[in-house]
Amino acid sequence: MSDLGTTLIAAAMLAAAATLRAATASKRRASKAQAPQGASPRGRSATKSSRPGAEYPGDFTGSVAVSYTPKINQRPDPGEIVWTWVPYEEDFAQGKDRPVLLVGRDGDWLLGLMLTSKDHNRDAADEARWGRHWMDVGTGSWDSEGRPSEIRLDRVVRVDPAQVRREGAILDESRFDAIVGAARQVNHW
Repeated sequence: MSDLGTTLIAAAMLAAAATLRAATASKRRASKAQAPQGASPRGRSATKSSRPGAEYPGDFTGSVAVSYTPKINQRPDPGEIVWTWVPYEEDFAQGKDRPVLLVGRDGDWLLGLMLTSKDHNRDAADEARWGRHWMDVGTGSWDSEGRPSEIRLDRVVRVDPAQVRREGAILDESRFDAIVGAARQVNHW
């Protein structure tokens, strides 16, 4: 094949790859849930919460002072799995409603680890390569369909207590301790 033919094939392949990347990015943007009104993209400024004057300061990166203090009192407490809006890592202005295990506090904020019903066992090596670590936690009343859940150990999200939609379950202390122990190893608390 001539150099011109090779160049034309390479150019066509690059154009096809760019088109595919653009289509995938467009689909991803269209499928993401929109954040509460007044939110702004990560990196530009913090995302405003519905609580007057409160802004999402970003994910928690320090050492968590873990506590297990669940109470049946209609208020979110560490040791409970609650449903709340969680911002996406790459853009705090967008996110989705999901279950979160509350593990501690940071001032007025609750600290939590998010759950998912997606199975990450098949892609564990790829997830770990990107710094994402998951642990199986089984089933519980937080999922109305009874699906097995996994919890993300490496990302500690801040939760505005006023944004908690509902309490999903009180996690038994032995499961809570196992999760916190794994999170301590991953995060070096």
